[in-house]
Amino acid sequence: MGITGAVLTLAIPFVLWLQNSNNSLDKEQSFCPLKATTGFPCPSCGITKSIVYFYDGNVLKSLSFHLFGPLVVGFCIFMIVLFLVEIKTNKTYFREWFYNRKLAYYLATFLIGYHIVRLILFVQENSWNDIVQQSIWK
Repeated sequence: MGITGAVLTLAIPFVLWLQNSNNSLDKEQSFCPLKATTGFPCPSCGITKSIVYFYDGNVLKSLSFHLFGPLVVGFCIFMIVLFLVEIKTNKTYFREWFYNRKLAYYLATFLIGYHIVRLILFVQENSWNDIVQQSIWK
């Protein structure tokens, strides 16, 4: 199950990257249901576009869409390799890290802080009319 999720997380942006020959993804409507209904991005908005531009080799543009995009790519590759090694050796590795509450709280706190900063910048850079235009209520 974990391998399938990691592969799909890498494969879907890869297919979009293959179709994004003229960098037209910038103007495309978001797939996010929250952004489509409210016009405001959710904490994970932009990760897919970030991964697409990371595949394209444009790391700065990738980071501009979402700071975690390149990290997600690295984490997914790590998880695929780890799960394959676990299947091969019939042992588990790093479980104490995956089930570590303290680490989860730190990551969640960082993501919440990052999202608050993104929301503040989003509101400063967009008028209310622009925000509504990014939703289904055009």
